[in-house]
Amino acid sequence: MKQVKTLSLEFTKATALTKSIWVVAFAGLTFLGAKVEIPTQPVPYTLQTMFVLLSGAFLGPYFGALSQLFYLALGSVGLPVFAGPVAGFAKLLGPTGGYLLAFPVSAFVVGYLVRFKDSFIWILFSMFIGLILIFTFGTIQLNLVLIYNWNEAIKSGFLIFSFWDALKLIASASIYKTLKIKHG
Repeated sequence: MKQVKTLSLEFTKATALTKSIWVVAFAGLTFLGAKVEIPTQPVPYTLQTMFVLLSGAFLGPYFGALSQLFYLALGSVGLPVFAGPVAGFAKLLGPTGGYLLAFPVSAFVVGYLVRFKDSFIWILFSMFIGLILIFTFGTIQLNLVLIYNWNEAIKSGFLIFSFWDALKLIASASIYKTLKIKHG
């Protein structure tokens, strides 16, 4: 009986280590996504949102959110993980901070929703909700910090990304569906 408990404990440690590695990996992927940047004003195009959606889908709600919190923590202490030249906590308070602060929320919601169905349409819908959260938080902060005009904030912080984020959304759902089938 004691041996079973030991094996169970070892499995738990291995699982915790594996999850920790994946949390760090998705924080790293989000960082890499920030560096794939097309600078536009006031918000650049990046691949970050794709990795936020995938972190929630693959890691689940808690570990997906944790990966994004870790990413934000790295940027908050001044490591250059965010898009653009600005690093540090001030980035979270600036015009693009709402997008960044929504990353853990989005990953959590995607991770929570994808558990209910395995269909591509449901995965796409779950990720769409996560993307809408990012753009809602981002557009609100963009308006409150920089633009001060809701129509302009929606135009330059949400609608401008529609086409490209639709492509990232489809790619994210396809990647998740394909890799989930192959690995479990």
